[in-house]
Amino acid sequence: MRLIDAAQVGEALAYPGLVDILEDAFRSGAIAPPRHHHSIALEGRPDATLLLMPAWTSSAPGAATAGRYIGIKQVTVFPDNSRLGKPAIYGVYLLLSTETGEPLALIDAPALTVWRTAAASALAARHLARPDATRMLMVGAGALAPYLVRAHASVRPIREVMLWNRSRDKAEVLQRDLGATGLAVSVVEDLEAATGSADLISTATISSAPVIHGAWLKPGCHVDCVGAYRPDMRETDDEVVRRARIWVDTMAGGLNEAGDVVMPLKAGVIRESDIQGDLFGLARGTAPVRASADDITMFKSVGASIEDLAAAVAVYEHK
Repeated sequence: MRLIDAAQVGEALAYPGLVDILEDAFRSGAIAPPRHHHSIALEGRPDATLLLMPAWTSSAPGAATAGRYIGIKQVTVFPDNSRLGKPAIYGVYLLLSTETGEPLALIDAPALTVWRTAAASALAARHLARPDATRMLMVGAGALAPYLVRAHASVRPIREVMLWNRSRDKAEVLQRDLGATGLAVSVVEDLEAATGSADLISTATISSAPVIHGAWLKPGCHVDCVGAYRPDMRETDDEVVRRARIWVDTMAGGLNEAGDVVMPLKAGVIRESDIQGDLFGLARGTAPVRASADDITMFKSVGASIEDLAAAVAVYEHK
């Protein structure tokens, strides 16, 4: 069995190549049971969480390359690990043969996750953002942010990137990290003004309260919501979903786990029929896309195991 670390994941993947791989995966489909959430009680400490995300495709003769594989992502979340000087999230991805069940590779899951999450957002933007989108606002400066910037810039002609983060220091670090991209990158303080001037907005925060307000959005912008991965978290207010046409990564995830969708649904602000489609529909051409230059479009993701499987196979098969 091969052990593939974060550096090797980065050597194997690139944008927009991974975006193309995910589009092919969503077009072909896979068996992807709902993710398993298990709460682990810890004495005197916040509960930890164990997440299991399996996926596989048919191994029938003539099946796609990914059909020869089974994948399982295991992630642990220990919220107070910072007191030990350790990351809150650890994970591994186990890739197996569909023919024999043989373990083939153990892959660094955090690296795989940031690569595929940004690629899924870029896949949605390929279908939903205006073709002439040049100015991007990145809200949040965590581990995922540089991948989102690079992924979006690989599918749209992004020239300028504005960075906003609650801690300006982290945004300035990200600005330096993005220096080699050739993009004009700046750190902004006025989130409302930046939102109102952006063609494409990507949010990747752990906020439980809205940071993007619908009243700030200009006609034609695309909003990519990646944070708020629980039904009790949200990054956008009700006015965003009132004004926007909405797509999700998967219908099951979007309608059950995505707070930016779940909360306004429960409040009656939007209806389930307002969800235009998911990445399966966009990849297959069965879901509607942007109808006019003035449409405000919104994509909400919580992650899907089919994305992990497609990215893991790409890493494993990289020569």
